[in-house]
Amino acid sequence: MVHLLGPPGTGKSHIATALAVEAVKAGKSVYFIPLADLIASLTKAEREGTLREKIRFLCRSSLLVVDEIGYLPVTPGGGNLFFQLVNARYEKGAMILTSNRGFAEWGDVFGDPVVATALLDRLLHHAVVVQIEGSSYRMRQHADLLPEHARMAPSINPPPLPKRRGRPPAKEKPDLHHG
Repeated sequence: MVHLLGPPGTGKSHIATALAVEAVKAGKSVYFIPLADLIASLTKAEREGTLREKIRFLCRSSLLVVDEIGYLPVTPGGGNLFFQLVNARYEKGAMILTSNRGFAEWGDVFGDPVVATALLDRLLHHAVVVQIEGSSYRMRQHADLLPEHARMAPSINPPPLPKRRGRPPAKEKPDLHHG
């Protein structure tokens, strides 16, 4: 699992595409789709009674790339459908996700903080998170035309480190001979 996070225009989709091309060169099957299109497809399948088959189809590829998480609003129920897909692929198939929103905002993105938490629980397990900062490559030639607040997009905070489980480390005993 790879997450590419950063402001618009910083190369997330470009990197995801390059990784997908390398996977194809290595003989792997890849399916690349923006989140809005994916949810529309899952919604249609649910309406037609073919959701199970659609999820099975999306689980066949070795790598699933879901692009543009957070750019467009997720339709009601879309978060639940995406969760079903993520759950079906969990620990079975690789995924690359791109987003312009930090994980703390995913409750808003998916319209349900409970669904977002369940998604992140699976998506962040075994994940590599790549935080990309900077301004848009597409807008760099016209940066002087943009308002100041849009020139440098704020960074997206990476997820907090997981809490350590088990006993706390033993306290060191003072060295009475060299103290």
